[in-house]
Amino acid sequence: MNIKIQSVHFDASEKLEQFIRQKVGKIDKYYDGILSAEVILKLDKSETLENKIAEITLEIRGNNLFAKKQNKTFEEAVDLACEALRKQLVKRKEKVKSK
Repeated sequence: MNIKIQSVHFDASEKLEQFIRQKVGKIDKYYDGILSAEVILKLDKSETLENKIAEITLEIRGNNLFAKKQNKTFEEAVDLACEALRKQLVKRKEKVKSK
């Protein structure tokens, strides 16, 4: 799976990018038809601690799946977004099976 990582207005560390590739790469085992993933990391301008945003778009055969999560760290935001996508993929797989 091709994973594209974009960080808006800052440079993501190599360690963070490695973490993202590992996390997003694991989603592959829940659904065979994933073509690519795009991860966008943003910093929210709000004054709260939870100002790190991770948006993940999965391109799968038929359409795309999307999850956006906000948390204190990018790692936690990516983790939550991956979990949301995992649920969407499981749901989609069941829908495809029932047809």
